Amino acid sequence: MLRVGLTGGLGSGKSTVAAILREMGAEVIEADTLGRTLMEPGQRVYEEIVALFGPEVVRPDGQLNRPRLAELAFGSGRLQELNAIVHPAVVETQQRWMDEVFQRDASAVAVVESALIFEVVRDARARGVKDSVLADWRRRIDRIIVVVAPDEVKIARYALRVTPPGGDLEAAKADARLRLSHQIPDAEKAAQADYVLDNASDVAALRVQLKALWPKLKESALKSC
Repeated sequence: MLRVGLTGGLGSGKSTVAAILREMGAEVIEADTLGRTLMEPGQRVYEEIVALFGPEVVRPDGQLNRPRLAELAFGSGRLQELNAIVHPAVVETQQRWMDEVFQRDASAVAVVESALIFEVVRDARARGVKDSVLADWRRRIDRIIVVVAPDEVKIARYALRVTPPGGDLEAAKADARLRLSHQIPDAEKAAQADYVLDNASDVAALRVQLKALWPKLKESALKSC
């Protein structure tokens, strides 16, 4: 088995890499999707967020008002408070998912796609957490893949993805810059990675890199059986 962490800054192309790895045979779980599920009404994470941030983050239909929550987290200096609720639940669920994958297939390559693998460790330590799944999460992953691209490329990709037709593209770019400011720079992540994928170009170039990488990952998984 091989536990792979796939990470990179906002707009770097992690989801595209994850999709290609899934095509190649990897088992993949996306932290963003998992986080959204855990923040649904009835979930413990949802209840804790509402208790901490108040009814203003709840829409009339009972769902979380994510734009308002993001505004409070990123714009009002409360990101650590939100992360302290969401990160532990996401990481624990990822751990259970990996266990289930390897019970089914001991030679599997299990990929956790998350923008914040390094940030989870940084933020946990900043909160004084030392002996938990958060603080040593990096050691629970066998290989780290970092996807990199110039910041302006990432910002443009993000803005185009989230802006509806006729929407405020510049506001989306400003939001992207704010979010990136809370993330560890690519150079620092790349220095700690096992593999670095350059996604400054197009999907075809990315596929070439992954075609070379996949046999290495599969070989490592088979050797660990």
